[in-house]
Amino acid sequence: MARLESLIGLVNRIQRACTALGDHGGEGMSLWEALPSVAVVGGQSSGKSSVLESVVGRDFLPRGSGIVTRRPLVLQLHRLEDGRSEYAEFLHAPRKKYTDFAAVRKEIADETDRITGKSKQISNIPIHLSIYSPNVVNLTLIDLPGLTKVAVEGQPDSIVEDIENMVRSYVEKPNCIILAISPANQDIATSDAIKLAREVDPSGERTFGVMTKLDLMDKGTNALDVIEGRAYRLQHPWVGIVNRSQADINKNIDMMAARRKEQEYFENSPDYGHLAHRMGSEYLAKLLSKHLETVIRQRIPSIIALINKTISELNAELDRIGRPIGIDSGAQLYTILELCRAFDRVFKEHLDGGRPGGDRIYKVFDHQLPAALKKLPFDRHLSVKNVQKVVTEADGYQPHLIAPEQGYRRLIDGAIVYFKGPAEASVDAVHFVLKELVRKSIAETEELRRFPTLQSDIAAASTEALERFRDESRKTVTRLVEMESSYLTVEFFRKLNMEGDRNQNQTGPNADKHRKEPPPNMDMVGDNYLRRIASNVNSYINMVCETLRNSIPKAVVHCQVREAKRSLLNYFYTQIGRQEKERLGAMLDEDPALMEKRTLIAKRLELYKSARDEIDSVAWK
Repeated sequence: MARLESLIGLVNRIQRACTALGDHGGEGMSLWEALPSVAVVGGQSSGKSSVLESVVGRDFLPRGSGIVTRRPLVLQLHRLEDGRSEYAEFLHAPRKKYTDFAAVRKEIADETDRITGKSKQISNIPIHLSIYSPNVVNLTLIDLPGLTKVAVEGQPDSIVEDIENMVRSYVEKPNCIILAISPANQDIATSDAIKLAREVDPSGERTFGVMTKLDLMDKGTNALDVIEGRAYRLQHPWVGIVNRSQADINKNIDMMAARRKEQEYFENSPDYGHLAHRMGSEYLAKLLSKHLETVIRQRIPSIIALINKTISELNAELDRIGRPIGIDSGAQLYTILELCRAFDRVFKEHLDGGRPGGDRIYKVFDHQLPAALKKLPFDRHLSVKNVQKVVTEADGYQPHLIAPEQGYRRLIDGAIVYFKGPAEASVDAVHFVLKELVRKSIAETEELRRFPTLQSDIAAASTEALERFRDESRKTVTRLVEMESSYLTVEFFRKLNMEGDRNQNQTGPNADKHRKEPPPNMDMVGDNYLRRIASNVNSYINMVCETLRNSIPKAVVHCQVREAKRSLLNYFYTQIGRQEKERLGAMLDEDPALMEKRTLIAKRLELYKSARDEIDSVAWK
């Protein structure tokens, strides 16, 4: 018996802990649902409340006409050693102990009204009550609203269906034992409790029948056909109950005296005397407790399997959202560095092709830069009118003698300046891509999701570093453009002169059209001569354009992409190494909702591990 009570008491404690953590529903079967309990089902005024009070040995439930139980009452009985004072606790008021059971009754009524109001509405939100007493057996009972056939004034038309659906939600669970209450002064064929039990438990293996109000039957009649299983057979024996009469209630006769009076009734009854040893509320409590122990023992393998599965799921969830962080500065600094490295790995994967995004940098060089170079206004810069203007201004008061070298240089310098725009645009475009990749990398780094402050710090540090890389890259590509102006490729123009000399020395019928006579001054220069200068400059600019088209990407990658891969967070690392513990803790400040979730998961994990160990230690002794 000690082992039996130990196992059931353990189940009660686990169920209570599950309820306190909210682990009594949701997707799949919770541990609360996997552990057996007893649901008390019956029609209104069938004597449900009296049966519960008889089992507990205390008068503690609200009374009245019509629908009194308007919310499920999850009642957990915990047996205390003899000599200890009994008391009650509500889950919604865990720090308050009730020793006055009249106050328990009032609290049940008040808590019911808190949800349903002072109306006849019902609610499926349960009230959880634990009673600790040396006069009870370890047991979990669920008192449900009484089944009814019609709605009364103040109730919605759907009340009949609502109550039945609520009761069904409990009794259709395979681990629920059904305590079907039927009054003896009504035909068993009309019993609401038996009708519902037969629907959800057709084999009857989960159903216990209780016949109440045996003392109120018409004189000369009895309920033996039902109790002995002839009128309606169940797998488990029927139990007869004699509730306290209204006169007993008015006289405040306590429940222990009522139990003795009930037992005397059965022992002295000519109809039920031969069944007195298995009649009464005290026998019912022991019968249910013994059956509950048998069911728990049968379910232990599946309960342990569910616990192990849930432990694995909770561990995986903790790994996903992150384990708790150490409070010392060394552990915090290590955590920050590890999180930064995780971000850095994701960022490099984007650049190197493991994740999408790095290809956008190549598109800047392969599409955007060439397109920008083609749009440069060289046609306008090398128009005949502008060439004449530039060459004339370059000559000053004394026209050139052979070739307008200063004019050439000014035209080339003016054209090369245009390259600064596409070069700087390439720098900015790559900078924008890198910033976007930083943002995406932070979002995709699972380990960082729980630390919004650190996310912001990494984003700020990365942006600051990228801006430094951009500035250096801008200086470099500007230098590349300026270098093309600083020193012109002389060989290019020498080749042009050599080609001109060869054309001048040609003989034959076509020689005249290749021979040119440089004009002595600009007044005598024609459009063809200016177009030739423009063509020569354009050829040189095309050569420079091709050079820059190849060198600008190299400079941008070297100064921005390469440095971002190598040293994006280097400065940040040096800064956090100097931070005080408070600042490190602030960087690891988490979303309060996530912290609350982790705490709840950790508590559930501890509950399930403890439950597994305790069930193992108790069940197999």
